[in-house]
Amino acid sequence: MKAQRSKSSSTLCDLALGESGILEEFDMPQSIAEHLMNLGFVPGLEVLVARSGPGGNPRVYRVDGTEVALRRDLSRCIAIRPLRTAEAEMR
Repeated sequence: MKAQRSKSSSTLCDLALGESGILEEFDMPQSIAEHLMNLGFVPGLEVLVARSGPGGNPRVYRVDGTEVALRRDLSRCIAIRPLRTAEAEMR
């Protein structure tokens, strides 16, 4: 599931605590992407930054009723559309 992201696209790591975004794509080995999808990280779903560990790493993300802790290096590999951008595109 490796896909090239444009430099301007946002990643899960870019969201602040309490912000949400729409999952878009994964830039990681397919086996890891499939594991995340099994946990609920499916493109098109909304993800929320729920909590953060000391120093911001790891962070707890809530997607489809499930909370999953991810380290910063992995969350940088998940492209999202910030919810405020997604909402503006719907208008």
